[in-house]
Amino acid sequence: MRLFPRALCASVAGWRQCFPLHGRDVARWFPGHMAKGLKKMQSSLKLVDCIIEVHDSRISFHGRNPLFQETLGLKPHLFVLNKMDLADLTEQQKIMQRLEEEGLKNIIFTNCVKDENIKQIIPKITELVGSSYRYHRAENMEYCIMVIGVPNVGKSSLINSLRRQHLKTGKAARVGGEPGITRAVTSRIQVSGQPLIFLLDTPGVLAPRIESVETGLKLALCGTVLDHLVGEETMADYLLYILNQHQMFRYVQHYGLSGASDDIECVLKSIAVRLGKTRKVKVLTGTGDVNVVQPNHSAAARDFLQTFRSGLLGPVMLDRDILQGCLSADTGP
Repeated sequence: MRLFPRALCASVAGWRQCFPLHGRDVARWFPGHMAKGLKKMQSSLKLVDCIIEVHDSRISFHGRNPLFQETLGLKPHLFVLNKMDLADLTEQQKIMQRLEEEGLKNIIFTNCVKDENIKQIIPKITELVGSSYRYHRAENMEYCIMVIGVPNVGKSSLINSLRRQHLKTGKAARVGGEPGITRAVTSRIQVSGQPLIFLLDTPGVLAPRIESVETGLKLALCGTVLDHLVGEETMADYLLYILNQHQMFRYVQHYGLSGASDDIECVLKSIAVRLGKTRKVKVLTGTGDVNVVQPNHSAAARDFLQTFRSGLLGPVMLDRDILQGCLSADTGP
């Protein structure tokens, strides 16, 4: 839902047109290249017929680990863009076209919460494996699939969704709303009986080096790293900037604000007051220490981020800048 109040139109001219990125240390936010997890994946490759790479639909073009292609690239590959319910897919065909230009030919958008498009995956896997040479596994009738991706994109949720669809059974893989739930390459998990298919769940593996601070912020908004490593208030500020740039002002209505704003301090103060999130702070005065109640900006920032991640502020395409570049190229002279 996009709102265009008159007061807002008057104030947009004074808002930030770019987000200040200087002085932010991406290397401190993200752990190393997680070599242990990648080595475990490589050692399991000889048993694998196909690879499913899961990524977040909201960052369709950013944040993929290039080491996946380098080390696992010989196997048939299916690219699953999950959390489609949280993404603005108005230009879905343009997204697929751009990804195909980058060499990704087999793409499926999914929502594992409601099992949307999940039934497309097994037939696609069967097709990919059937048209490829199965090294040392030609006579084996069962398929073994490895599920890979950066942290917290829904790899375990995908496995559980496949089991619900094809085995009518409960979950086999732990899931969570933060990165690091899966910490090792798991044993095989059956997801289909006809054909007989097993999946290997793997820990999220980030790239050795994040390409830019803005890419790091986009990944952080999607929950790829623990919030405190980046800073909740920094992330909330970037989220506010993104929502305003995309003209997504549902946060005004959700928190009962007087209007849209580009000032994160004002927004967090208003959220904290509305939600009753305060903290006592000791202030030294001439007569001694005095306890003062102040709005808790950190708690307000956490609520703002969680509200966004749950989809209550509307679907968003965080890579809209890249998509707009594609559209401009298509419509240019």
